[in-house]
Amino acid sequence: MDPIGEFLLTLLHGVTNTHLLHWLETDYGKHRTLGKFYVKLQDATDELAEAIMGCYDIKPTFPQTYYHPAENGEHELMALKDYVEKNRVNLPQDSAIQTLVDSVMTEIDRALFLIRLK
Repeated sequence: MDPIGEFLLTLLHGVTNTHLLHWLETDYGKHRTLGKFYVKLQDATDELAEAIMGCYDIKPTFPQTYYHPAENGEHELMALKDYVEKNRVNLPQDSAIQTLVDSVMTEIDRALFLIRLK
């Protein structure tokens, strides 16, 4: 399995899943947070993918699997955070790439903060 393809596809599943959860969320603040998050995650994933492909002149191979959304936005964000923390070691370790991964983590952490506000 291609770890880069798996990582990028997992982030894209995060985009799709938080978009779906955004549609289903009845709390307006959480709805807005998820709505802003999936757009930012999509942009951050695109930047990361293009940087890796440009730097290493590679085209990842993507798995043909999809994981379904968690029961709510907070759980989805926590699952995504856990995945990124555990699997970032499978990506190139140069600072330019890892800085982009840090940007993904920042967006997840910011969304978690906002979604937990009462």
